[in-house]
Amino acid sequence: MAMPRLLRHLFAGHGARRFFPAASMQRIQQTITASENIHRGQIVFAVENALSPGALFAKVDAAQRARDVFGLLRVWDTTHNSGVLIYLLLADRRVEIVADRAIHAVVGNTAWEFICGEMQQRFALGEFEQGVIVGIEAISSLLAKYFPLGADEKNPNELSDRPIIL
Repeated sequence: MAMPRLLRHLFAGHGARRFFPAASMQRIQQTITASENIHRGQIVFAVENALSPGALFAKVDAAQRARDVFGLLRVWDTTHNSGVLIYLLLADRRVEIVADRAIHAVVGNTAWEFICGEMQQRFALGEFEQGVIVGIEAISSLLAKYFPLGADEKNPNELSDRPIIL
């Protein structure tokens, strides 16, 4: 394991609260809620300051941790298999998107990687809240295209819209 990565994780502190104060988390939640009124998908945003020492020694990376969180938060457990997790690991400065099988089958890795890149550009500018909102809006557009709501249909809120700090 690389010493710089270990030190970043050990001294990560509480960056999630600094980069995402309560007002930002509220706006992110409102964006998720609004987006789920135009499609049959479910979007979850989770941010984690750092990995545990055990995970670091096991060489867990952001992508692997995102897949774990996807399962832990049961993002896969939606009626239309259209749940999407946006996972941000602050210590590694990495954002990952994990999508359930139905939406991933029609969208594919390239779209998720593009959205992650757009988000990371905002993060590099210190625009954390806006970076997450850009990601939510882009994912919402894809969900609206492939999983639109019918005229009289409502999207039952299967997963909480509230952002999660792990």
